[in-house]
Amino acid sequence: MKILYAVQATGNGHIARAKELLPYLEQYGTVDVFLSGSNSNLPVPLPVKYKSRGVSLFYGNRGGLDYWKMLQELAPLKIMTEARALPVEKYDVVINDFECITSLACKLKNVPSVNFGHQASFISSHTPRPAKKDPVGELILRNYATASQYIGLHFEQYDDFIYSPIIKEQVLYANPTNQEHITVYLSHYSDDFIAPYLQQLPAVRFEVFSKRIKEKVQVGNISFLPIDNEAFTNSMIHATGVITGAGFETPAEALVLGKKLMCLPIRGQYEQLCNAAALKNFGVPVVSSIQETFPDEIRSWLQAAGPRKLELAHSTDTIVSKVIETALSIRKKTNNPAAYTFHPLALKYQ
Repeated sequence: MKILYAVQATGNGHIARAKELLPYLEQYGTVDVFLSGSNSNLPVPLPVKYKSRGVSLFYGNRGGLDYWKMLQELAPLKIMTEARALPVEKYDVVINDFECITSLACKLKNVPSVNFGHQASFISSHTPRPAKKDPVGELILRNYATASQYIGLHFEQYDDFIYSPIIKEQVLYANPTNQEHITVYLSHYSDDFIAPYLQQLPAVRFEVFSKRIKEKVQVGNISFLPIDNEAFTNSMIHATGVITGAGFETPAEALVLGKKLMCLPIRGQYEQLCNAAALKNFGVPVVSSIQETFPDEIRSWLQAAGPRKLELAHSTDTIVSKVIETALSIRKKTNNPAAYTFHPLALKYQ
């Protein structure tokens, strides 16, 4: 069986999840990856057959999105051309992790697909939202990458098509310890902006992972470290707590590890505000922005009780099996279905 897996490379989380999922998908057939986006900081150890700059999010230095750079990178005519050229019709299964070009290609060629990932969970009205909904944000979450079926991932099972987060084995089988440092990843703030606030807490050691440096830099109580997935995960496993954005993968891993967690949503990114609403239900403090009170907020956080631990209800194997089964089911309903029987880990065409 031929599988096309479209991965949004706007952030590091999608790449990390794809890397974890790949061995499971390969048990069902040959996997080709379409990588879309231009601002991930992680290496891509995936079988990338197609690549596009796609539509990417870019961040400023003080907690928000860089809208001007996003507009400069936007190329709608190129997106349409790439969608027409992407051979989605040659694949038995198309899995889309919130990627718009693949979604458009499937629409143009009447090819069924499964939107699989965190953003798919927002199709449900039961998935947490902030007190004030953003109509534009809702429109993007529901229409940016439409599909024939949706299988979502979230912190809890808010609906019947939503499953547990995909957690990498390094975290699943970890033996967490407390080596008395705080792991920090705030890609939407510059190192120079963060440093003065963290230096006001000289008794606290911070390991700050930065997309702007290539080797470790020590500044007082702060170790600035280059982005590295394994090093970051190891830092988190042995940390007192984690300070990060309100994305999905890193907060999920921190909650699985039972670590203290503080989140700072990216200003203007509606999905992160939705995640923040969900994280509050776990007892995670959400800080709207870094300002004068930030050192005091960290002190209070360190003295308070930790959040509720995230318990996984579904294994990765179970989730991937459901994705493949769903993809084949919708394929069977198309005008030119392949004839097949489904067996876990073994697909046979008749």
